Amino acid sequence: MTQKEDRKMIAALLREREGYERRGEKDRVRQVNDQLAHYGYEPEQADEDAGPQGRTSTDERQQTADATPAKRGRPKLPRDAEGNVIRE
Repeated sequence: MTQKEDRKMIAALLREREGYERRGEKDRVRQVNDQLAHYGYEPEQADEDAGPQGRTSTDERQQTADATPAKRGRPKLPRDAEGNVIRE
């Protein structure tokens, strides 16, 4: 394999390992780590401790969602007591 192909394989294995870590499949994580070592990948200390870089964890997304309401779709039109749209 070329060096470019090795980098692609390492990137794919890292994504695969991330999924196994999220599901708690420790045996599969070890297998992927063996393959990463085969391709010459040397993890940094922070790489094992931290979650995926550039992504927001579920807890952080939930806190953000609680703090700011989502603004999706069309704005609500004013309605009268019977539910009819008030046109001006």
